[in-house]
Amino acid sequence: MATYVIGDLQGCLEPLERLLKHIQYQPNQDALWFAGDLINRGPESLNTLRFIKSLGNTTKVVLGNHDLHLLAVSYGHGTLKKADTLSDILMASDRDELLEWLRYQPLCHYDAELNVIMTHAGIPPCWSLEQTLALAKEVETKLQSDTVDEYFAAMYGNTPNKWRDDLIGLDRLRVITNYLTRMRFCKENSKLDLKSKEGINTAAKGFAPWFSYPSQVPENCHIVFGHWAALEGQTHLKHIHALDTGCVWGGSLTALRLEDKERFSMPCTLNRKNP
Repeated sequence: MATYVIGDLQGCLEPLERLLKHIQYQPNQDALWFAGDLINRGPESLNTLRFIKSLGNTTKVVLGNHDLHLLAVSYGHGTLKKADTLSDILMASDRDELLEWLRYQPLCHYDAELNVIMTHAGIPPCWSLEQTLALAKEVETKLQSDTVDEYFAAMYGNTPNKWRDDLIGLDRLRVITNYLTRMRFCKENSKLDLKSKEGINTAAKGFAPWFSYPSQVPENCHIVFGHWAALEGQTHLKHIHALDTGCVWGGSLTALRLEDKERFSMPCTLNRKNP
């Protein structure tokens, strides 16, 4: 049995099918993890979501910012952007079933046996492993509650931009969400810059990639994440693995085998401009 973590799909189903064939994925033996952003911007968002859902319980998914955007729009909050490719999902006959399944996916997944934690964007320097799991659970509980509508009404926004233990209510949930699904650059005290989106050398003064600071997560725990295509899959750290290699922008789709940390990639045939 092997466990593969796959980076941002963003509706690129055909490259995923080729990648699974390349790694000789065996549904009855192997496990797949997906690091969020299953859908949006790519050409097959609806069929990608259907396919991932069909894989069953051996598959682990964490929510990314594009996944949460779809859910927020479906609840009447947020608006579709020009580049979004979500309309097919919102108009599908099985939309309610798909969206309900998506709403019940976590923001964080940890496997104690493998000692690997997966989130979409990473883990801020100020959080321990245990704190990350607990705070992710707070958002998940809200997402799966009868009051989820108020969460989506307040989800968008860049503030608060720094973690405080005494944060409460929707502000607390928003900053947890931003750390786990939108983070790229921060300060050593975990203050976020959510506007810069390019490579490591484009950080605003006083900011750096979140993984460049000392972490409260032990180094023997491997962190896998997606979200940041401009990294081109590189953090230059043995225990922190970037898996978004820009498939939707004409790059490649990457899988990491957790047992031996070997990478596999599949070129994408799309040619889109990364805004």
